[in-house]
Amino acid sequence: MFGAMASPKVKAFNDINFDDEVLKSDVTVLVDFTATWCGPCKALAPIVDQVADELDGKVKVGKLDIDESPVTAGKFGVRGVPTLMVFKNGERAAQHVGLTTKNKVIDLVAD
Repeated sequence: MFGAMASPKVKAFNDINFDDEVLKSDVTVLVDFTATWCGPCKALAPIVDQVADELDGKVKVGKLDIDESPVTAGKFGVRGVPTLMVFKNGERAAQHVGLTTKNKVIDLVAD
């Protein structure tokens, strides 16, 4: 699916588990909407891994492959990848499209 994930703390989200893992989560969730063919997604992956490690226990972090889970990607209007979305209490709280820095990802989650 995503090859070797650098951090075991990064979960795999999909059309089947998204509601339970993300929308019903009692902690903030960072979702990396990604695709295997996407170069910037590959560049963002280690940053997402670092954020997952640093915020472990405070924030749930996971990836969703838009090609494998088109229903969820469509439901949230994902037009380009990578797209990062932060969900709090089942609601989308923040979003960023494109490659970004680790500090900006942490700021996105913290807001």
